[in-house]
Amino acid sequence: MNQAQMNIRVGVFFIIGIALLWITFQALHEGKFNAKDGYEIIAPFQSVRELKSGNEVRMAGVPVGTVKAVRLANGRAEAVLSIKKDITLARDTVATIATSGLIGSNYIALEFGSAASGNLAPGDSLRTREVPDFNKMMSDLGDLGTDIKAAVAKIGSAFGDNPDGSPGLISNLNSVVSENRAGLASTIGNLNEITTKIRAGEGTLAKLINDPAAYDQLLAAVTEIKNAATEAKNFIGETQSIIADVKSGRGAVGALIYDETTAQNLKIAVKNITDITNKMNNDESSFGQLITSDALVRDAKATLRKVDRAMDGFADSGPITAVGVLANGLF
Repeated sequence: MNQAQMNIRVGVFFIIGIALLWITFQALHEGKFNAKDGYEIIAPFQSVRELKSGNEVRMAGVPVGTVKAVRLANGRAEAVLSIKKDITLARDTVATIATSGLIGSNYIALEFGSAASGNLAPGDSLRTREVPDFNKMMSDLGDLGTDIKAAVAKIGSAFGDNPDGSPGLISNLNSVVSENRAGLASTIGNLNEITTKIRAGEGTLAKLINDPAAYDQLLAAVTEIKNAATEAKNFIGETQSIIADVKSGRGAVGALIYDETTAQNLKIAVKNITDITNKMNNDESSFGQLITSDALVRDAKATLRKVDRAMDGFADSGPITAVGVLANGLF
């Protein structure tokens, strides 16, 4: 092979390599746009983690821009996003830092906002939401494993004997069981006997469990108790209502207790009754003499007898004669 053929082959391989590089570049950068063709939006974060310039900005999984730069400004980390000019972002759009797969590259994920909130202008800041970092989660898992290990060690030491030689929980339980073995056996025997009687239908508890009639009676008794409690509650409520009416001066009792006019009238009525009874007990009064004087009673009886005799004469006399007879009988 001469030198000319060697040069031709090298040239062909070089051209093929350039073509492969171009095809690879186009495949990797298909659908991407130049950052100069978009408008800038600021996305502030507490930490941009592994985000770097050139990472994608996606909305619903669709690329809508790229990360133009990451920087520190105003005491925070900021990602400068270049968004395609034909993409409009609402003011309540939220940005988060996401990861492509478990160990993939980071990108900015945008959530849809509402059109009613208005649109972001170039240079405005996005709302952002921090998401747990994978490295931090792994660190937290490591700390959790350490805590679990320490807890297991404490549990093991609690169950086992103490370093100072004193018995642990398991040893204490063994001692309690050993010392009370006879009592435990007796208790278990009693429980077996009770369950046997219940199964055989002996005793009150067994009847309640096995006899539907006894259960129904118990349920009826409980229902009556509940009804009685309800009636007692209603009675107490009505009593409280009556007491409230009395305190507020409503009703006859309330008026007697709290109404001064009614109370004064009651005092006057009681005084009048007292005066009447005093006069009735007084022998010098007419009503008192009518009650206590025997002479007035005798006179009244004599007058009634005269009236009876006069009435007996009416049947045998005419009208004029009857008047005379009546006059003579009375006077």
